[in-house]
Amino acid sequence: MSTPLDRRDLLKLMTASAFAAMPLQLTAAGTAKLYFTADEFELLDVLTEHIIPRDKHSPGAHDAEVAAYIDRMVAEAFLPEDKQSWNTGLAEINRLSMENHKRPFVKAGKSEQIGLLKKLAKAEDDPQTEGEKFFKQLKGATIFGYYTTDIGIHKDIEYKGNVIQEQFSGYEAN
Repeated sequence: MSTPLDRRDLLKLMTASAFAAMPLQLTAAGTAKLYFTADEFELLDVLTEHIIPRDKHSPGAHDAEVAAYIDRMVAEAFLPEDKQSWNTGLAEINRLSMENHKRPFVKAGKSEQIGLLKKLAKAEDDPQTEGEKFFKQLKGATIFGYYTTDIGIHKDIEYKGNVIQEQFSGYEAN
């Protein structure tokens, strides 16, 4: 006959199982596709890299694995419409690319890709079309995903953490 677990033993068991699951969650974040198809994931990766490209100062969204972050975020979304908005948006990007360039977005030339995104970005403050609404959603998720990674925080904005400053470097509100 087994003895019932007391509260302390139960907490120990829950903590141990949470820590055991952590490496699984971390490895799943890489390039494993949790929600999107391979084609959608490739499109998402290209789109995020255009929003935050690699430059001389720091790596871009591709290096920070922002597409994997968005894939994980969408896979974990509770509401079906939160997931569907991503599928619809990615399909709209390809539809616009086919309409304008006669090929899917990832097969279009870099200047064609950037031109399409610039057109969508013009209406960012008041998006009306499905493409414009999706671009706003994509840009927000890309920025959030990028700046919550080591690359975004430490390499791009060079955040040093809570460190002692020799002198005040803020604004005097007198």
